[in-house]
Amino acid sequence: MFGIDFSKFPDVFNRILLPAINETVYMSLVSTFLAFVIGIIPAVLLIISDKDGLKPNSKVYFILDICVNILRSFPFIILIIVLFPITKMIVGTSIGTTAAIVPLTIGAAPFVARLIENSLKEVDRGIIEAAKSFGASNFQIIFRIMFVEALPGIISAFTLTFIVNIGFSAMAGAVGGGGLGAVAINYGYQRFRPDIMFYTVVILIIMVQIVQILGNLAYKWTKK
Repeated sequence: MFGIDFSKFPDVFNRILLPAINETVYMSLVSTFLAFVIGIIPAVLLIISDKDGLKPNSKVYFILDICVNILRSFPFIILIIVLFPITKMIVGTSIGTTAAIVPLTIGAAPFVARLIENSLKEVDRGIIEAAKSFGASNFQIIFRIMFVEALPGIISAFTLTFIVNIGFSAMAGAVGGGGLGAVAINYGYQRFRPDIMFYTVVILIIMVQIVQILGNLAYKWTKK
């Protein structure tokens, strides 16, 4: 099939692919978690300062909205290069698996902020008004009502961000980020090994499918 000798797969998997899979999962999972930690802050500020928010402020919303849109518009490969100095300052190097987490996090954070904002906007206004009538504070409304009601949507956002970061982590391999992307380039493309190129593509597809299935299960469980 495609001129690939599948008999060599066990050796290639153990020596090359398995460490790369671990690196990809590490980069994607950590960066997704950090992106959510960072992205929650602008998401909450956006939902509060929106015209229908708890404390409407058109200026604050406009500034945050512009900042989020600008950061989201950066092509990821360019963002990695632009962030080389910041990455080196944070982790001590601009290449490697851990270094790739910095641009992955910064690139995903505005994406997460927008997804969380949209999930919070879908919360029924009647529930929010009822909470206000019972004297709930803005903090309680946001974190005890809106986030609880929006949990299925937030889980879907986490799933989508994780999948996006898997793809971005493969792209990071082009500039020394490690993982399956680095394997595809260094072993597959540069050494003319179509078998390794094929394996990396199949593994990435399988990883995405697994994450999506788990995300769907978590969404259905929280929806109940």
